[in-house]
Amino acid sequence: MSAIASSGSMPLDHARLKPVRIWLYCLAAFVLVMVLVGGATRLTESGLSITSWKPISGIIPPLSDADWQAEFEAYQQIPQYEENFAGWMGVDEFKLIFWWEWIHRFLGRMLGFAFAIPFVIFVAQRRIPKSMIWPLVGLFVLGGFQGFLGWWMVSSGLSELTSVSQYRLATHLCAACLLMLALIWVARSLEPPAVGNKPNRGWVAATWVLLGLLFIQVGAGGLVAGLDAGRVYNTWPLMNGALIPEGLFAIDPAWRSAFEHVLTVQFNHRMLAYFITFYVAVMWFFGRANPGYEGVHIWMPAIGMTVLLQVFLGVVTILSVVNLPVALGHQVVAFLLIGIVVAYLADMHRLSVR
Repeated sequence: MSAIASSGSMPLDHARLKPVRIWLYCLAAFVLVMVLVGGATRLTESGLSITSWKPISGIIPPLSDADWQAEFEAYQQIPQYEENFAGWMGVDEFKLIFWWEWIHRFLGRMLGFAFAIPFVIFVAQRRIPKSMIWPLVGLFVLGGFQGFLGWWMVSSGLSELTSVSQYRLATHLCAACLLMLALIWVARSLEPPAVGNKPNRGWVAATWVLLGLLFIQVGAGGLVAGLDAGRVYNTWPLMNGALIPEGLFAIDPAWRSAFEHVLTVQFNHRMLAYFITFYVAVMWFFGRANPGYEGVHIWMPAIGMTVLLQVFLGVVTILSVVNLPVALGHQVVAFLLIGIVVAYLADMHRLSVR
């Protein structure tokens, strides 16, 4: 990422770059909206309602009763319908889940336009430094790759499973997270010079470790969602009647339990949340004096408060047996939290190269 933090030997014209920064922030927000809709699609069991991938023609939804019937008949051929909806779902009920998936795919297509059209305009206006053009093209490719990952995820639930593979869902989610983080990093790198105390290497390293922990936690959350693990063991702080429940790592070989065993997957997600909370508390304690919460380091109190909010939402999600608005809030705040951390790292990087 540091390769795109500067434009070579020429100083950046920050005033001229302001529209580019706004564009990149809007794209990051767009990704967050897609994550929100994707979460709703998963939690409402809507992700398999469109059984084909038509990158161009798929932008047009069914327009007639015959079109709707054809889509519904295609859905009736997959295991999810037979297992969960056969006998009571009609076309009207099918439409409710179809629209979630269609909107999610539609937003993905619109994200491509929202990236490509302003990019071409900014290049023509020479607002984007030459050194950043290819990295931004790489982000566009990563965004397009998200579409492929989405279909790869959906295809896992069309023949044998009644839902998508938790491995593929977690991959899709982590790729979206990487895209949003990259957009934030580039946008922050185009901001005017940062102010504040330059942190030592240990502090920067500790913040990078926090970013890594949060990214792993995003992936762990994807596994929880993929396995519907939040709908069981709905007590807190005890889990299955104990702080450390019996039956962990029950799948042979044991390592697979971390990815496939509902009890173990939820337990790991909880334990990592506790560890991250403790880790941030330690950072907050030592950070009060060095580097101190001023300038770019004002991000640190925001990180602490967001962690507490995220833990609260996680607990309520469990106790409410995955209430939809609460669960979506939990997912969105997770992305906001990791976005704040990468913004902090980007600002500290600008301090180091000042």
